[in-house]
Amino acid sequence: MASEKATLITGGAGYIGSHTVLALLQAGRRLVVLDDLSAGNRTVVPEGVPFVQGNAGDQGLVGSVLEDFDVDSVIHFAGSILVERSVSEPLAYYENNVAVSRNLLEACVAHKVNRFIFSSTAAVYGAVEVSPIPEHTETRPINPYGSSKLVTEWMLRDLAAAAGLRFVALRYFNVAGADPQGRSGQLGPVATHLVKIASQVVAGTRDSIAIFGDDYDTPDGTCVRDYIHVSDLASAHMAALDYLDAGGESQILNCGYGHGYSVREVLQAVERCAGRPLNPGKAPRRPGDPPILVADTSALQQTLSWRPRYDDIDKIISSAIDWELSISRGPTAGGVRAHA
Repeated sequence: MASEKATLITGGAGYIGSHTVLALLQAGRRLVVLDDLSAGNRTVVPEGVPFVQGNAGDQGLVGSVLEDFDVDSVIHFAGSILVERSVSEPLAYYENNVAVSRNLLEACVAHKVNRFIFSSTAAVYGAVEVSPIPEHTETRPINPYGSSKLVTEWMLRDLAAAAGLRFVALRYFNVAGADPQGRSGQLGPVATHLVKIASQVVAGTRDSIAIFGDDYDTPDGTCVRDYIHVSDLASAHMAALDYLDAGGESQILNCGYGHGYSVREVLQAVERCAGRPLNPGKAPRRPGDPPILVADTSALQQTLSWRPRYDDIDKIISSAIDWELSISRGPTAGGVRAHA
């Protein structure tokens, strides 16, 4: 049974946050969304969900929200996520991903909020050679984005020991797709992920797409990645919240499907779904791209009793294309207002 208290969703107007809001709302959870809209979009927050515009690191604001809405758990999505920008602007990433998280956690402790779910990333592993990757793999991030997320995981670990906080940190692999009902999808101003970029080509909002390196030690020479549908990822957050509500101990868990698709296989699937060729170009390898990144998801499935619903590359891509077409026609950046 859902708690009568509320869950605070920071970054709930963003891509993954907004899908998690939809899942929790459908499950009967009381929610409040906090987002500064620097990357999120108000239109994807369902009508009727309390929304506060502001920074998750503003302790005065966060404290008021925790009190006013009787919050007893937090899901923290707010943060910066562009890997390349983290390399050129490392201090901005440590500010937004580490300092903000630190302030948010201090506010949680002060207001006796002791359940916390953190949006982490497979980038904490760095360029590893093992596949699939289990959670006990050594963490050696190769960019400030991955480092900033790992430092926040360390803060959670230390705070759990010192203050009784219980947390679940979910390490995402490649998140893609959009809400099957068309209520939310990826709206970021800069597209960096393969499925998003390919969907933009299909929708006509981008001219072309390139394959970065076709000489990797993989079956077809292109990089292999573990793609998880954003709605399945949202359900993992819901399962993590249920787990903590039931008294579960702190955990760090990979989020993926446990198998991967190459860049060529993804583009072939896009062509199947779109019914036309993409004619991708070729470009040099990007520095730091490992050949294969696939999650070992056994801990996720065992600990949270989580099972995916959309483990099908064509379903993932079809939902992404549908979303891209809808926002290319929409009168606003979000195209539509989300409804529960």
